[in-house]
Amino acid sequence: MTRALIFDVDGVIIHGYHSNPAYVRAWDKSLLADTGVDPERFRQEFIFDIFMKKVIIGQMSVVDALERRLPGLGYRGSPMTFLRYWLEHDSVLNEDLLAAIKQLNAKADIRLYLATNQEHLRANWLFSHLRLCEVFEDIFYAARIGVQKPHEAFFRFVDDRIGPQSGPPLFFDDSPKVIDGANTAGWEAVLFNTVADFTGHSWVAERLSQ
Repeated sequence: MTRALIFDVDGVIIHGYHSNPAYVRAWDKSLLADTGVDPERFRQEFIFDIFMKKVIIGQMSVVDALERRLPGLGYRGSPMTFLRYWLEHDSVLNEDLLAAIKQLNAKADIRLYLATNQEHLRANWLFSHLRLCEVFEDIFYAARIGVQKPHEAFFRFVDDRIGPQSGPPLFFDDSPKVIDGANTAGWEAVLFNTVADFTGHSWVAERLSQ
């Protein structure tokens, strides 16, 4: 039997947003200078509004949402140009973590997955353009499923897709709320701040030493 190792993206696989402010690496530090869009207004009027309410769960495309909201934020260019800027700047891989994960990639009894709150285009960017498909078997994400973590239906969807395992999925995420939801769903969930939270986990450490 196999065991699934599952990883969140932002704050884990990607350096960027993290639930703990001490570990945040802002992708939008130059957003105002580069695009004319104030990053705080973008967060409040786009991310925490239409993006989280509709885009992230697949009810609206990110391009349509940007088309609607960017003019009000002072941006006059193509939403596709803005989106590419966003994707490129919010794509700093945690190379140290990936190097450790790749050590487990060749083990036949371990299956590697991503589980993340994403919309369709960025999920594809992560999996294809950033080549995470070369490490992970699949990416389970909010717009694909129709709900965000930590909704119980998210974890049930993943369980159905990965099938029976020799143990509960071992899951690493930066959000305490998501950790609680995953544990309630029967997973073994570990709060992630640094690579040591992965490599220092007893089950992982044993497998890395083999």
